[in-house]
Amino acid sequence: MVPQEIEIEVTSMTKFIKKFIAAAACTIASSAMLKAGDDFFVYVSPDPIGVNAFLEMGKTGIEAAAEKYGADVQTYESTTAAARRENVEAALNEGASLVVVLGFEFNDIISELAPTAPEVNFLIVDQCLSELPENVHCAVFREYEASYLTGVAAGLMTKTNKIGVVGALDIPFLHRYTDAYRDGAKAVNTNVEVEVRWVGGDNPFGDPVRAKEQALAMNASGSDIIFTATAGGDFGVFEGAQEQNFRVLSVDVNRCVNAPGYVIDNTLKGVDAALLNSVDAIMSGAKSSVSAVGLKEGGMSVMALDKDGLSSSQCLVAEEPEVVAKIREIADQIIDGSLVLPDPMFAQ
Repeated sequence: MVPQEIEIEVTSMTKFIKKFIAAAACTIASSAMLKAGDDFFVYVSPDPIGVNAFLEMGKTGIEAAAEKYGADVQTYESTTAAARRENVEAALNEGASLVVVLGFEFNDIISELAPTAPEVNFLIVDQCLSELPENVHCAVFREYEASYLTGVAAGLMTKTNKIGVVGALDIPFLHRYTDAYRDGAKAVNTNVEVEVRWVGGDNPFGDPVRAKEQALAMNASGSDIIFTATAGGDFGVFEGAQEQNFRVLSVDVNRCVNAPGYVIDNTLKGVDAALLNSVDAIMSGAKSSVSAVGLKEGGMSVMALDKDGLSSSQCLVAEEPEVVAKIREIADQIIDGSLVLPDPMFAQ
């Protein structure tokens, strides 16, 4: 028989141990929840960012999202095709909760890796998959709406009735620029001829030398206005314009400041804003979310539509009030739905 005082002591010790174990369990659980709640956002670019304003906007957008949600953030710049996959894999290995990639170059990579990491969200900006797992999201743009408006400007401002467009690579997506530009020009000038050339090569989105060569060839054959959709190659086209005195249109951001006196206008793509909107949806628990934005949503625009900023933009279109008025008239038709533009990407 156990003496009463020993029994009381054992009972008290048992209660203490149970309380200690319960407290420890709560501490461990709290630590686990804290760790699970910690967010780590990683942005993987398809190429070195350098002077590519489009890629820079992706970096700006992910940093803004990280600040909003108190997340750690890191940018991995890819230098080769192999590095793109390696960077996505590195992000997963390092515990990323959200991996943001930009461009069609990542479609196959995300299709393969996303199902292996169901606890991680993936956001593809500027592209989308035909079938989306629950943890894959897309932010896409109707680029062809703004490209159509650049064509309107070129069609109205050409003096030779011959204009050109140089794209980075002949893929369906980039026809949203080349074909829409052609259609916009012909809508306001039935006599205009439009020549299309491609950069191609090993680095189509970052080769200013080849981009310049294509632009100079079109100018030599009579094109007095050339639309460049070549990303890092745009600066080569600007250089050619300054050498041969032709005018250009560009993409993504206001490039009029980079070649004053030569750039008519630019398509404007709100990559950073669209990225942040998609992250908001992801953080609220959305599954397989797709955000598509154009003129109506403010995801795409041109400088001619910026009533406050046009006069200080250094864009040549600011000196053409009748052209600006026509661009705004057509933009209103696109926004209110009275003018419906086909998506050239799906016409290929």
